Amino acid sequence: MNDLIAFCGVDCSQCPDDIGEKCPGCRSTEWKPGDECMPVACCNNKGISCCGECEGFPCPDMKEFYEESDSHRLAGARMSIVSRRGRETKLRIAFLQILPGKSLSEQLTIGSEACREAKRMGADIALFPEMWSVGYDIPQEQDALEAASLGRDSMFMKCFASLARELRMAIGITYLEAYGAFSRNSFALYDMNGERVLDYAKVHTCDFSDERILARGNDFPVCELNTEKAAVKVGAMICYDREFPESARLLMLKGAELILCPNACPMEINRLSQLRARAYENMLAIATCNYPAGQPDCFGHSTLFDGVAYLPDNDGSRDTCVLETGSEPGVFIAELDLDTLRAYRRSEVHGNAYRRPELYGPLVNERVDEPFKRKDRRI
Repeated sequence: MNDLIAFCGVDCSQCPDDIGEKCPGCRSTEWKPGDECMPVACCNNKGISCCGECEGFPCPDMKEFYEESDSHRLAGARMSIVSRRGRETKLRIAFLQILPGKSLSEQLTIGSEACREAKRMGADIALFPEMWSVGYDIPQEQDALEAASLGRDSMFMKCFASLARELRMAIGITYLEAYGAFSRNSFALYDMNGERVLDYAKVHTCDFSDERILARGNDFPVCELNTEKAAVKVGAMICYDREFPESARLLMLKGAELILCPNACPMEINRLSQLRARAYENMLAIATCNYPAGQPDCFGHSTLFDGVAYLPDNDGSRDTCVLETGSEPGVFIAELDLDTLRAYRRSEVHGNAYRRPELYGPLVNERVDEPFKRKDRRI
């Protein structure tokens, strides 16, 4: 455990007793027998590093402790994650393949109910399609664009943060983001405590279409997402990002095990093949949520590719497609077996195992030659 996380799970840097020097800090103190607080004595007696590793977690005494304050409740959630590690590692991902409404308030209502349905189905993570706040209907007039753009701390976003906390479920929400004087196609991931753990703006905007008026993102961040079953390293791509192998490759190099990919386009055989290839070559999972039929230029086929091409007990290659939905609206669940994925990543030959980056200089050359020159390409 981190030295700032106490035996009971409290973050000492946020603890009033520690800040006020009322507590010496259970990790940094050499305790005399009989002087320890109950969690320290109990953990030392059992030879474990924290309460979450105890088979009896949470015991009656600690149940009361975890209800005393917000910091204690957060400690209880942290220890709950620790207690589940190694016991259950099949994450349930909900794909919210749903039709948008006609206003922001309808988007909030429809989206919230879909999240509640996902939780009823046992989801650990709920994923929206691309730019849910406007139903991927991007205003082309500046005044309308500004009016439709939302701040990171807008009421719409706060509602999904609160919902994630209420449901104890991670939510990946998409929106048209106000970004200074500009707007962006953005994604935010809230963990089961309602904490915002990842922000991503679409890097490869569709400059040949309505997205030419949007600002572009400039990074592929990765976060550690805590769920009640396991912690998983997560990154994001948005729709057209998947057309570029560099997107998934950068996320793999930064440690991503799972890529969440909101989408708004026809997911036909070639685009599905792209996702299969990205998962295969990087040995990671890609969860893509699309709009259903009824949304312009979309017809569902949300997918989960787990990236595991070979299993020890199987002859030959296996199908890495865990889920492919139909075209109809709905909330769909797929399970990602993290144990299997992690064992595969430790032993197989793809990903970063045998790369030759010293030869890849031309990949970052900015020159564009024929036949790939386009007048609408941004520099």
